[in-house]
Amino acid sequence: MAPMGIRLSPLGVAVFCLLGLGVLYHLYSGFLAGRISLFGLGGEPAGGAAGPPAAADGGAVDLREMLAVSVLAAVRGGDEVRRVRESNVLHEKSKGKTREGADDKMTSGDVLSNRKMFYLLKTAFPSVQINTEEHVDAADQEVILWDHKIPDDILKEVTTPKEVPAESVTVWIDPLDATQEYTEDLRKYVTTMVCVAVNGKPVLGVIHKPFSEYTAWAMVDGGSNVKARSSYNEKTPRIVVSRSHSGMVKQVALQTFGNQTTIIPAGGAGYKVLALLDVPDKSQEKADLYIHVTYIKKWDICAGNAILKALGGHMTTLSGEEISYTGSDGIEGGLLASIRMNHQALVRKLPDLEKTGHK
Repeated sequence: MAPMGIRLSPLGVAVFCLLGLGVLYHLYSGFLAGRISLFGLGGEPAGGAAGPPAAADGGAVDLREMLAVSVLAAVRGGDEVRRVRESNVLHEKSKGKTREGADDKMTSGDVLSNRKMFYLLKTAFPSVQINTEEHVDAADQEVILWDHKIPDDILKEVTTPKEVPAESVTVWIDPLDATQEYTEDLRKYVTTMVCVAVNGKPVLGVIHKPFSEYTAWAMVDGGSNVKARSSYNEKTPRIVVSRSHSGMVKQVALQTFGNQTTIIPAGGAGYKVLALLDVPDKSQEKADLYIHVTYIKKWDICAGNAILKALGGHMTTLSGEEISYTGSDGIEGGLLASIRMNHQALVRKLPDLEKTGHK
């Protein structure tokens, strides 16, 4: 019974009831949709507490996409390297001394290339670990977006996505390989490089030559845009070595392979790996072996290691050990790289060189 003095209109009661039913229906339908989303489609209603979204723990990354971004990063970095060199204002300085006592040089080309390469990769793949030769200053942070386009030459070779856990990936960047030669205007030796390792094993490699605009890339068990040469000389090989200690290698190489062996001093680990391959660049010298006898950083060699591995070649320490691309940023055991040769037989031929590499 209504309170005294108040009369209820039948029409008003009906409208009120209809509005109430509408509110209840709206609330129930929203709840039901959330339940269907959760249980039927594997999702989670907004604001749910079942756990963080997949991206929070890294999720998965597609190696084909990582290859596309790595190629783009190497080219973008190379643009900076070329622009600074052509301006002839390098702002050259020394970061200290190498173990051999030489100046460890850095230029604006190194810094600006590093910034472009690092932030392009970090923006595209924020969950992966990225190791780079140069310091990344947070004050210089850039958001460099990738348009999610995969080049046709990559799609042709790598026809399907290849996903791996993001937490298993380590990226190694060398924003300017052969800085010493860069300061001397020996442009043919200069490269920019990106490598992707999965569980410490190199699987993607990109080596870009900024001054000839040639780019080599390869994916292990995927494809490549570069290939091995048709033949190599295993008996009296042409050996490419560092310009800084060619004499040390030459002495042992002549003892091992004989007086007909040719030693090719060169700058840059990327350039030396390309010397083993069929590269359509007139400035690129050709070699049969790449030997390094002292400490070397992993960002110098990871990309070349991945490319050689994808093509059936090898890169190991001088004692034949595989190189792991996790943990420390360098290796102590020297380096031997070959392709279409009996790599272990070559390792056995170089006992004296192995000892030299561990000094």
